[in-house]
Amino acid sequence: VHFSQAPPPPCYKLFSLSAFGTEWSVKYKETEICALKGSTVFINDSYTYPAGLEVKEEFWVKEPFDREQDTPVYCRPTKDSGRVQCYVDKQQHFSLKLINVTKEDEHDYRFRIKTNVANQKWLGDLVKITVTEREAAVLTCTTSCSLTDSPTFIWYKNGRRLSSSTNPLHLQPVSSEDAGSYMCAVRGYEHLPSPAQTLTVRYPPQNVSVSISPSGEIVEGSSVTLTCSSDANPPVQNYNWFKEKTLLGKESTHIIPNISSEDSGEYKCKSSNEHGSKYSSLILNVMYPPKNVSVSISPSGEIVEGSSVTLTCSSDANPPVQNYNWFKEKTLLGKESTHIIPNISSEDSGEYKCKSSNEHGSKYSSLILNVMCKLMFTLYSLKFCVL
Repeated sequence: VHFSQAPPPPCYKLFSLSAFGTEWSVKYKETEICALKGSTVFINDSYTYPAGLEVKEEFWVKEPFDREQDTPVYCRPTKDSGRVQCYVDKQQHFSLKLINVTKEDEHDYRFRIKTNVANQKWLGDLVKITVTEREAAVLTCTTSCSLTDSPTFIWYKNGRRLSSSTNPLHLQPVSSEDAGSYMCAVRGYEHLPSPAQTLTVRYPPQNVSVSISPSGEIVEGSSVTLTCSSDANPPVQNYNWFKEKTLLGKESTHIIPNISSEDSGEYKCKSSNEHGSKYSSLILNVMYPPKNVSVSISPSGEIVEGSSVTLTCSSDANPPVQNYNWFKEKTLLGKESTHIIPNISSEDSGEYKCKSSNEHGSKYSSLILNVMCKLMFTLYSLKFCVL
């Protein structure tokens, strides 16, 4: 058996970009896409825009693009079923779909938004599409025997007979599943197979996944291990862990020994070998009992007898506070986040406590309420008689 092969190109450069501002914002899932010729590319993103504006136009462009004239337009939202399709919904999700991509589709693409205010428009960051053809492997079976008839060849992979009897055997496009040990034989002489030849397929990381241990709910103060795994040939040589844009580590595992609420967020693992790289991510949601508990009073300032007073309890917690309890000394006053005293009197003076609770714990906060007496004056008229 003779064969020729070439590794598939490094075709998996993917990364996520999030740019959140006080006005315009956009979140891209992928900004570098490498697609095989003939495949379908789907770009799916979302955006927000400043309050008070009205979006008038949304469309896709590709470089080179005239920012002053807004030309040329590549794709406008449509219901057409052509090869190039783009859509926008009412939740500001926008997408671009390219079917049966070709080398001519290799471009830098952007999403454009125009509003009812001339100078209030937005041009998205670049989304780069690269199109490539995967390599083929050709296996050829030869025999030194003189055969009167044209022989029929039988192929074996890892000891199992293949359905194909063509010679040469074309594996196009070649994939990681094609790797293995191949033999061939002439029909009728299956007991005289060729020596085995090993087909090795090199490929960039694929099936990248991240996992968390322990699984299930993550509570503040616990130790958490994030693990990145991937299939690649040669095996992954470099791992990189990120939280947002911050590099956290360069091992396949990343340990957070005493996790806190500030550690919540998206974690990404980048797996790389000499043929390319690929990302995988997970969202880490850290649970914690109430913290930063505070109580406030309305109206603020001096509290006078006869007025209506509202006490409000607030807290940061995950999950959110499920139970509130108001106390004056040891007396339970109510079970809402607010407690109203409609016609306050001096007897209502004292310390008020709020207990905030969720399934992970509870915490108190208090204030001293000082009610001022309202003084009532009566003016008496005195009459004096002069004799």
